[in-house]
Amino acid sequence: MFDLKGKVALVTGGSRGIGKAIALTLGQLGANIVINYSRNMDAAQKVAREIEKTGVKAAVFQGDVADPDQAKELVNRAVEKFGTVHILVNNAGITRDTLIMRMKDSDWQEVIDTNLSGVFNCTRAVTRIMMKQKWGRIINMSSVVGITGNAGQVNYCASKAGVIGLTKAAARELGSRGITVNAVAPGFIETDMTDVLPAEIRESMLGSIPVGRAGKPEDVAAAVAFLCSDAAAYITGQTINVDGGMVM
Repeated sequence: MFDLKGKVALVTGGSRGIGKAIALTLGQLGANIVINYSRNMDAAQKVAREIEKTGVKAAVFQGDVADPDQAKELVNRAVEKFGTVHILVNNAGITRDTLIMRMKDSDWQEVIDTNLSGVFNCTRAVTRIMMKQKWGRIINMSSVVGITGNAGQVNYCASKAGVIGLTKAAARELGSRGITVNAVAPGFIETDMTDVLPAEIRESMLGSIPVGRAGKPEDVAAAVAFLCSDAAAYITGQTINVDGGMVM
């Protein structure tokens, strides 16, 4: 049911955190993996080596998904390497947190360009490929704050809310071609981004989670794996919260 043998999965921002966990999980299920990274080549190559220990193939390609040309080239290189792309996980994302009155134009634009335009750029680049093969899975990483909002993150919240709207529209366009498009909205997940939060904020957030703990990247990866599988063939245009009940 969760067998991805023969599939090719492209994971943007796949060198660390949630993206790394997704790449490893999809590789363990049999997919060949293309890991996209922006800066840390060593980390991406380390993930690739770990994936290849499971018996599948992995490739590492640098590229800034905020740049339409680089996003297109990333997909082209994946096709040159493996022949096609069956699965796209739009995971690459950044934060530039500050209060709205202090937020610089660049803080706003950089987050929108990577977190929202990056999803559009990569999705547009794979659509013809997936339409031709009449099968595809596109999973876009949103966030619970794209649903609830969060002080000090107007740029991030706007980008992640936009991802949900993009997901719904793309699902309507592509559903008849055998392509599903869904979003995953993580809650408080233990990553490099959350490790830097002050202790009082961490405790406050943990207190709002019914299951009583922070999530792990593997929790998110499991949801993504399900949406990539044939078991989720009748699910599209949805946002799956992986948040321990934080948002209901």
